Formats: sequence, structure tokens, C-alpha cells
Amino acid sequence: MSKVKLGEVAIEHKETCKGNKDGYPIVGLEHLVPEEVTLTAWDEGSDNTFTKMFRKGNVLFGRRRAYLKKAAVAPFDGICSGDITVIEAIPDRILPMLLPFIIQNDELFDFAVGKSAGSLSPRVKWEHLKNYEFELPDMDKQRELAELLWAMDATKKSYQKLIAATDELVKSQFIDMFGAPLSNEKGWPLKRIGDLFSLISRGKQPSYVDHSSVRVVNQACIYWDRFNFENVKYHDSQSGKKTLPVKKDCILINSTGTGTLGRCNVFPELTDGYVYVVDSHVTVLAESHDVNAYFFKCFLQREDVQKKIYAECVNGSTNQIELSKEKLSDVLLVVPPMERQEQFAAFVRQSDKSKFELEQTLSELTATYKRIISENLG
Repeated sequence: MSKVKLGEVAIEHKETCKGNKDGYPIVGLEHLVPEEVTLTAWDEGSDNTFTKMFRKGNVLFGRRRAYLKKAAVAPFDGICSGDITVIEAIPDRILPMLLPFIIQNDELFDFAVGKSAGSLSPRVKWEHLKNYEFELPDMDKQRELAELLWAMDATKKSYQKLIAATDELVKSQFIDMFGAPLSNEKGWPLKRIGDLFSLISRGKQPSYVDHSSVRVVNQACIYWDRFNFENVKYHDSQSGKKTLPVKKDCILINSTGTGTLGRCNVFPELTDGYVYVVDSHVTVLAESHDVNAYFFKCFLQREDVQKKIYAECVNGSTNQIELSKEKLSDVLLVVPPMERQEQFAAFVRQSDKSKFELEQTLSELTATYKRIISENLG
């Protein structure tokens, strides 16, 4: 095993499309998925100003905001954004099938971040990236590692598909039990959200908590499939900004922001000793005798409902998007019998349990995958 620089085993592929671009798939930064070594999305036939060519087997490295960890191997010839560095293996120095894993490596991304320039949109150049050093085994070992890592990547994809299938199963079950909520084909009673929930609040409420262990839930904490409590803010007891504590089974909804508005989840039961509150960008729904929290979450998660909310929340004069308490209160919700809602909620909880187990296995597999890369190619 010898230590080499990236520029000794790979080159920047510099090729420009000077003719007709018809028939070439188009890849932008938005198509590269963080920490995924395979390319799964691209555009076809769209108007664009890109001229940079890549070839099948090249590695597409997102040089803008390298901390996003975007790098994937190209499965075909195509055209890409100028914010993507196209990297080509030198076959007699490195096995081309192994190069994607050397580049899709936390240590290389850290190196790239350190060499990036620019404050708002930092970019790293190949001139710097090619100086990244790593351990490179002999060809036989490279082949063994490549086969192992590609097999692990295929297994990861299988788990990801199972997780996605679980989500789709929940959506399908919702339609089977309740129909499409906007058309209300099953004729359920319709009620305003404001009439169904005894409490609809957004940060800074008059009922106070003042606790040294208060944490503030913000938009960055709320995802459809989980809460990311690493993103909570610590409450400043001196600021005077005191809000109602959030309790188990409260529904938390992101109330502002493109791409995050309307995203919600059911707050879990926590035993960490902290008191949780929300900031002014999060709406809390609580205490409904007619609506199950999990039923409501799946209603709000539907794409047609999200589109309707977005359409009603855009301020045409400022182009700002905000889901106010008043607008949320006026949204009509189908209200099936509670027994039926709870039956659906039980199905969701069981699906969530299965999904959690799949995610745990995937997390362990990913950790092993990264460890193998670090120990053998670090």
C-alpha cells in the first residue's frame, strides 16, 4: 500500500459540447444526492446553458458547497453544470470502479471544504482537490474493495427502497380508508381545523415557562419522518420570550419558508428532562377530541393538500410564504369516525416501527461502509 495524491491517479475530464446537445441527459447539482455514490436523477430535453461534458464512468463531484458531500459516478454520457468537477480515473494507476469510493469519502470532503474559497457559495478547484492524499492498495486489493463496496451500496439501496415502500404503503392505506380528502369522495363530515383543535398557537404565548433546561423547536427540527433534536435552540431565560410547553402528541407544523412550509410531525414522548417550546415559525395544534394526530399528519402530508396550502399562502406582493394561524384555521378537514382514525393510527405506528428497524440496520450498514473506506483508503 502506498500513499498517493488524487491528481496522480485521476485527471479532471475537460470536454465541451460544441454541437447539438439533444439526446444528452443533463445533470445539475440538484441531481446529486448527498452521500450517495450512484446517480439516480437527471433531466432530459430541457433548455439549459450547460456545455461541460462527462462520460460514462466519470465521477461527478459537486465543487460548490462541498460540505453537502455530493459526488456520484455517471452511468452514461451527458452534460453537467459548471459547478460540477468531472473526474476521470487513470486506469493503469487506479481501478476505475474504486475511484467513486475514494471521492465519496468524508476525509476528502473535509479536505475540499478546507480548500474552498468564497463566503456565500464556497467552491473548490481541481488544482487544490488533486493534492488530496490517501492510501492506495495494489490492484488485487483494489478489486476486492471495489466488489465489496459496490455490493454494500446495492444492499443500502435495497433498504432504502424498503423504507420508501413503507411510506407508500401508509399513503395507500390512507386512500383505501378515507379516500382523497380534497374531493371527499366518501362523503365524510367537513370541519374547519380551527373548530377541531382547542389550541392553535405559534410561539410567545401568554402562558409562561421559565426553566433553565428549556429547548426551542424550530423549522430545522421538523421532518415528516422524524424530529431532529440536534437542531434545537437553547432557550435564553433572560430574553423574556416565553412560550407554551409542547406535550406528547401535539402536532407541530412549519409555518414559513419555501420547501418547509406545511411540514409537520407528531411530537413524541421524551424523557430527557428538558422542557420543549416552539419559536414563532412553528405552529402547535393540540387537544382535539375529533382528530387523531397521526391521521392529521398523513392528511397534511398529501401532495394535493400541500399544493393547496402553498397556493393559499403565497403573498403576491412580497412573494413571501406564510401559513398563519388564521389560514390554517380555515383549512377544511375530513373527519371520519374516531374509531376508524385510530385504526389507521395503529397501522401507522406499526409501519413506523418497521421503518425504524430498517433505518437502524441501514445506519449500521452505512457506518460499516464508511469505516471500510476510511481504514483502507484513508
